[in-house]
Amino acid sequence: MEGLLQEGYREWLKGTKSQEQRFSASQIPLNPLYTPLDLEDKGFDYLADLGLPGEYPYTRGIRPLMYRERLWTMRQYSGHGTREETNQIFKKMIEMGATGLSLAFDLPTQLGYDSDDSRTFGEVGVAGVAVDSVEDMKVIYDGIDLSKVTASMTINAPTAPVLAMYLVAAEERGYKWESLGGTVQNDILKEYLSRGNYIYPPRPSLRLTSDVIEFCAKHIPRWNTISVCGYHMRDAGATPVQEIAWMLLDAIEYVTNTVKRGINVDEFAFRITWLPSVNHIK
Repeated sequence: MEGLLQEGYREWLKGTKSQEQRFSASQIPLNPLYTPLDLEDKGFDYLADLGLPGEYPYTRGIRPLMYRERLWTMRQYSGHGTREETNQIFKKMIEMGATGLSLAFDLPTQLGYDSDDSRTFGEVGVAGVAVDSVEDMKVIYDGIDLSKVTASMTINAPTAPVLAMYLVAAEERGYKWESLGGTVQNDILKEYLSRGNYIYPPRPSLRLTSDVIEFCAKHIPRWNTISVCGYHMRDAGATPVQEIAWMLLDAIEYVTNTVKRGINVDEFAFRITWLPSVNHIK
């Protein structure tokens, strides 16, 4: 059977009009046709390499029925101007069907500056909302049931204080931490690789990243403690292959750094989320 397939493939190849090498949108070389022979060449094992949905190695998804079982969270990255304006944006999003919220912070907040610092002139409330205190968090999420929506925060260098503000604001409104769901990006290595929005040197920054991971694993069980982000690397010029490679390398570093503290990998790794760009061709 294998010999017949090889012979048939060679004959088929002769009859094709073009022998030109083609590439995917990610610049990966493509064969003109794929057959079971390609899997045999790779030593493909169905259960070990593909498996069933919801089972290791999770190639076909982390849940048996995936979106049929649990629909994707619908959220729009948003926030600008004042805390009151952002609150109104969030309420409008929920009214239109959003099941999650994604908070955009202005650059001063991302870099750890208070809004009244002279160095932030012209940047406060631009490209995101300014968050300087617990009171800001209270206003941003005022009138929103935090037990029914998940709160995503695209924040990295100052993740620890910003998350603390959110938790205190929620607690003062009567929410138990155990009921809160959400995500912090907390991906500091990506800042050194692509954006430059870091505050501290790499090692102290990694310590803070693992501080957040450990704290959330112990006290906020529904919280995604890190979102490994390749989107900015792609925007900075990485190829799709480089983007995925660096995302995996960053994730390995975060996991390794946290495990060194004596934290079992199964206590936190399932709360790592991913934000790739990959085939987002511009």
